[in-house]
Amino acid sequence: MPKMKTHSSAKKRFKVTGTGKVKRNHARLRHIATTKTKKAKRHLGNSVIVDQADHARIERLLAI
Repeated sequence: MPKMKTHSSAKKRFKVTGTGKVKRNHARLRHIATTKTKKAKRHLGNSVIVDQADHARIERLLAI
């Protein structure tokens, strides 16, 4: 059987932690940031763990 290929856009957007969880970055910080508060921009800059509902789908894209 051939190997599963990793989805190219997914490997650029997600990182896998040492414990196997998947991290992602927040959206809406690239432009039109002048209308957002400092607090909102600060929170959007941090990465978060992918929600459990999406976890299996993201792992399939990453071919883990």
